[in-house]
Amino acid sequence: MWGVVFWQEIGGVIPSSADTAIKVATSGGTVIGQLGFGALADIVGRKKMYGLELMVIIFATLAQSLSSDSPAVSITGLLIFWRVIMGIGIGGDYPLSSIITSEFATTRWRGAMMGSVFAMQGIGQFVAAMVALIVTAGFKESLMSAKTVAQCGGVCGIAVDKMWRVVIGFGAVPGCVALYYRLTIPETPRYTFDVARDVEKAGEDVKAYVSGKPEGHPDEIRRVRALESDDEVLETPKASWADFYAHYSQWRYGKILLGTAGSWFLLDVAFYGLGLNNTIILTAIGYGGGTDVYEVFYNNAVGNLILVCAGAIPGYWFTVATVDVVGRKPIQLGGFTILTILFCIIGFAYNKLSAHALLGLYVLCQFFFNFGPNATTFIVPGECFPTRYRSTSHGISAASGKIGAIIAQVVFGPLRTRGAEKGAKGAAASPWLNHVMQIFAAFMFAGIFTTLLIPETKRKTLEELAGEVPGTPNYDPHHGRGPRRANDTLAGPKEIESEQKH
Repeated sequence: MWGVVFWQEIGGVIPSSADTAIKVATSGGTVIGQLGFGALADIVGRKKMYGLELMVIIFATLAQSLSSDSPAVSITGLLIFWRVIMGIGIGGDYPLSSIITSEFATTRWRGAMMGSVFAMQGIGQFVAAMVALIVTAGFKESLMSAKTVAQCGGVCGIAVDKMWRVVIGFGAVPGCVALYYRLTIPETPRYTFDVARDVEKAGEDVKAYVSGKPEGHPDEIRRVRALESDDEVLETPKASWADFYAHYSQWRYGKILLGTAGSWFLLDVAFYGLGLNNTIILTAIGYGGGTDVYEVFYNNAVGNLILVCAGAIPGYWFTVATVDVVGRKPIQLGGFTILTILFCIIGFAYNKLSAHALLGLYVLCQFFFNFGPNATTFIVPGECFPTRYRSTSHGISAASGKIGAIIAQVVFGPLRTRGAEKGAKGAAASPWLNHVMQIFAAFMFAGIFTTLLIPETKRKTLEELAGEVPGTPNYDPHHGRGPRRANDTLAGPKEIESEQKH
């Protein structure tokens, strides 16, 4: 749509350089948000950050929808600026949504709850395609006045200009609804106990949480006295750069961060790289063009709905249904293995595959991305790190993934079209696609080995995974919880688990 509105003079198609720059801007901003918000959530608390990142997303989304070019500023520059800002907000949502869900969830169904949060991506993709379909139908008469996007001026151009603003601006609506709940969510008792070291407040919050109340209210005098004495009593290490380095310089902990970050990086190279081929797949199923501008936009919206419903959404919910039964590690390991095979088939047999076979393999790839590493790389980093570095570590892992996405967009996007003749369309526009798929197979194969570095987190408490529970296989005395005063109301956040199990 941007091509039709802002690049009409060159045929209504957005230049590849501008298209890549706009896409990379979002991913670049996301990396900043994942690292920044991830660290801040460990420093100042989950509650203070949760909602702030959504405000950034809403503001940048609305600003995008109201942007227009001028003699002084190009539309490309404006969109890049606002998409970087939006990306920062989106990046902050990754670690915050994951760890808040993790720290509030019961051990038995923690994976399903975290998977459900991530599965909302599929629902969001579905709703976005539906909005695009609705606005296309709403401007049908205007769009039918032009046979091609190169001829879409006048009323057609005005219609498309309105359409893209509605499609992008509508993205702020669910955010506005969710903002109230994010701003009113209580701080997680685990953060209050382990990082803020406010034992009295954490104890009251646990009682309030299991009784369905939003927040606990401890006796303030007792709370102040407890805060003054707890530094001498609590042995859980305080977060600091020195402690962070000392913690992850140990192979037993460093390999886990390497496993989560490496798996997410390898996954996103192929995941986003495959998404660059949507046009080829839509053409293969008969939704890659049309006799007029209306049919072009209609077919594109319907085609995206088909792809999302056929592979992505079922994959997300298969993960939700099985992640607490099968386990995170087997799903991720199986996903990488199957994806390796699928990409090998696409890459080495590409020239022999029919359009329907290519579509089937594409749908299977989408399914096993989401019933596989795309979901588990979001879940595991929210569970396997100590509370004081949980958000930071999740942010590092997620940022590694987005760096992989940037590589896919900057390197493999142009590589896919290497040697293509000017004006070529369909498969002819991507002569190197088979080789790119072969490279993706190698990335998926490497993901098998990074998966071996991560622990199985199924049905284990966060404290056990962090090595804080005596008597468990991964117990680390350096992280053990210290003794408690006789009148303490909280033996640790593990009480949340026992209350929830009952």
